[in-house]
Amino acid sequence: MAVKLGDLLLKAKLISAEQLDAALKSQREEGGKLGEALVRVGAVTETQITETLSQQFGVPSIDLASFEIDANVIKVVPAEVARKYGVLPVNKTGATLTIAMGDPTNVFAMDDIKFMTGYNVEPVVASEVALRKAIEKHYGTPRSVVLKEKAKPSSSAFASGQNLDDVMQTSALTADDMAGVGLGEINMDEITGLDEGADVDVVKDEGQEIDLGDLAKSTESAPIIKVSNLILIEALKAGASDIHVEPYEKEFRVRFRVDGVLHNIMALPMRTRDPLISRLKIMAKLDISEKRLPQDGRIKIRLRVEERSRDLDLRVSTVPAQFGEKVVMRLLDKTKLQLDMTMLGFDPEPLRRFKDAIDRPYGIVLVTGPTGSGKTNTLYSAIAALNDPTVNIMTAEDPIEFNLAGINQVQMKEQIGLTFASALRSFLRQDPDIILVGEIRDFETAEIAVKAALTGHLVLSTLHTNDAPSTINRLMNMGIEPFLVATSINAICAQRLVRRICGNCAEEVETPPQMLIQVGFAPDEVKSLKIKRGRGCERCNNGGYKGRSGLYEVLSFTDEIRDMILSGASSIELKRKAIEEGMVSLRMAGLQKIRDGMTTLEEVLRETVL
Repeated sequence: MAVKLGDLLLKAKLISAEQLDAALKSQREEGGKLGEALVRVGAVTETQITETLSQQFGVPSIDLASFEIDANVIKVVPAEVARKYGVLPVNKTGATLTIAMGDPTNVFAMDDIKFMTGYNVEPVVASEVALRKAIEKHYGTPRSVVLKEKAKPSSSAFASGQNLDDVMQTSALTADDMAGVGLGEINMDEITGLDEGADVDVVKDEGQEIDLGDLAKSTESAPIIKVSNLILIEALKAGASDIHVEPYEKEFRVRFRVDGVLHNIMALPMRTRDPLISRLKIMAKLDISEKRLPQDGRIKIRLRVEERSRDLDLRVSTVPAQFGEKVVMRLLDKTKLQLDMTMLGFDPEPLRRFKDAIDRPYGIVLVTGPTGSGKTNTLYSAIAALNDPTVNIMTAEDPIEFNLAGINQVQMKEQIGLTFASALRSFLRQDPDIILVGEIRDFETAEIAVKAALTGHLVLSTLHTNDAPSTINRLMNMGIEPFLVATSINAICAQRLVRRICGNCAEEVETPPQMLIQVGFAPDEVKSLKIKRGRGCERCNNGGYKGRSGLYEVLSFTDEIRDMILSGASSIELKRKAIEEGMVSLRMAGLQKIRDGMTTLEEVLRETVL
């Protein structure tokens, strides 16, 4: 309470200091709240406590023992909320809900109930003993509630109908245990067994006092640990690249990104929000008391898959959203890291151009594309191809996604001044042969990268641009002179990822010839062209797609391209000239994937333009 109960009673001369000490001692030994302890030692009656609080705060008091409550009113506030805050709904009139409380100053409880129910909340004072008895009467004791119902089947593509409570009976959680678990609306009563110690104080505002001990304890409860393990293992089983844990006003959901598309996977009760998010933050070694600022961390876990241990890294990012912290975890699975460039989806001509560019002793090779387009994998593949004991390779990354043997990898830490620019300067004093810069974000980094390339180093980096030719103008807009761009860059590789048609359920579909001509196919080939699409099967979770492949556009800097850059040619002119010289554009690469029966028309249209 904002004003301590003991001080109030002392001020009202209802108890003595000796009686207060005796009650505090009883509270330490037997537990419970101070009001209960004061009644236990005979210092004061329940009626005297409620009357004192009522007078002090101007809030009416209520005798719950003689007050009849409508069952429909009880249903407005969930049992877990009533137990957590020690409150009981007693009346509902229009848009106003009256709740009995032992602590009428607990505005956080009232705010939580207001947001949850949509009613305006009016408090009345009741004794703590009477509240506890009334809550047990109307809601039942926590341990009197057993597994009421099976987990509802998931509406997502990953459900297979297995009951969640069956899974939770296992003592060790393995990937085999979790195979095919039906996810969806999760009934936490099944998971928790309704442990009395599982309640968690919800921190709504930065001004509320946070009991880190209780919060940390709740994250170690078996149900929360099992749910967090379930999420991680199901993500691995589904082949997800990202896990989104998202709290909303009346929903707490988990989504997986599979093959570049987000899918709803499960809905969790709101009361699991804080313990689950705190559990994930503790695993990532983040500060659970800091809920106002974004945080970044990393989780390293070891899973048992078919009796074999498997290490998995997760990059964790939290951000304070409107209704709580959102957590996004990027799965960094080493088994999925493809370091063989021939397996990335390169067509023969783009692959030849890219290899020629990275085989040169100096110059810049840029890989461009939006977030999630596979740029890091392409750069790691290039580094792996160049890795040799005779060369010194240094990388500046934010973050380091995979550890590569024989490569000197440096994690950026902007809060202490370790930026891409400062790291790049330091690298030049480390006798490097090849330098990888995670991203060129500003003029300073671009300028140092150009200087490194012009002084005999091979520099690999990324930029966020739409295609290869527009990257040239982007560098100029950063402030790099045209002659430096023309002389320092070897090649620019733009890329996208498209979903592959599931090989198990692929089938031919009829497509209007006019539509095929509009997307870029030649009129003379549309008649014989066979367009495929996945029908949807168990192997691809009825989505029609399984896995992804890359589309690559490699712009080689020939003498003609360099002359055009120096003369101020536009991106359109550069693209036209590059195609004349044999460059395969992103759309052309996509059309070839359609011809090969590898992807669909919809995927190519989603990722490329003419």
